[in-house]
Amino acid sequence: MSDDKNTLTDAVHDLLQKAIIEQALTPGMRLPEDTVGEQFGVSRTIVRHALVRLENEGLVVTRRNRGAFVAEPSREEAQQVFAVRRCLENEVIRILCQQMPENGYDRLEAHVRSEQNVKGKDGPVSIRLAGEFHVLLAELTGNDVLARYVSEVVRRGSLIMSMYARNHSSDCAVDEHSQIIEAIRAGDAERAIHIMDHHLGAVAGRAEFPSRLDSVQSILSHYGKELAQ
Repeated sequence: MSDDKNTLTDAVHDLLQKAIIEQALTPGMRLPEDTVGEQFGVSRTIVRHALVRLENEGLVVTRRNRGAFVAEPSREEAQQVFAVRRCLENEVIRILCQQMPENGYDRLEAHVRSEQNVKGKDGPVSIRLAGEFHVLLAELTGNDVLARYVSEVVRRGSLIMSMYARNHSSDCAVDEHSQIIEAIRAGDAERAIHIMDHHLGAVAGRAEFPSRLDSVQSILSHYGKELAQ
């Protein structure tokens, strides 16, 4: 694949991923290649490559003779994802309590300020920033493999949230992010892990499937504008 195609595939992948994480594209929604291509102004081949990457990340599923759909994690899969996420994020905390990069706390605190700035203003952005906080923690460990796995389970967690979690205020999440930072700063891994466990345990085990009336076209028209810029 040429560099141009790679660049376009990356862009389409990133925008579709963003639309899923921000819960604009909801579980079970069909993603026709021609529709996605039209909204982003790219070929079906580009779309197909992007969808394959999303499928490998657990965000999309392909059904024979029906095409691609936003994944619908089962309750069992949801429990497994969050069990793995707890293990990975606990390890992140243990590492950071022992060693934090020189600018680590500045980056974390700047991110929390970004979260505070959108509290009560933009739900989708709050959802995305909340996930990015956890990815940033993992990146600060300096362990690229660990960061990659945390990033994947965080994205899948956002998809699960759109299926199983009740609506909740972002205030608690941002406050707990600040508490996690302070516990790590104090070198108190036990407290930081306790807060993280409570934080991740906020995902409800009850299904509340949202009623989504928007079409794929109308949703992706918003994200397509970003690609055109």
